[in-house]
Amino acid sequence: MKLENAQLINIQGGSSITSGMLNAISRIIDSIMDVGRSLGTAIRMIYSNRSC
Repeated sequence: MKLENAQLINIQGGSSITSGMLNAISRIIDSIMDVGRSLGTAIRMIYSNRSC
């Protein structure tokens, strides 16, 4: 089946947000939060002269 130019113009792509995309964004945000939490803890321990 061959489409004409007029039919090709009417084709719309899937630009909706999928659950996989939302899951990936959520994981990225969680990872950034974990890095920030670890970095904050390390900085606080350096300034208070504590170690584990």
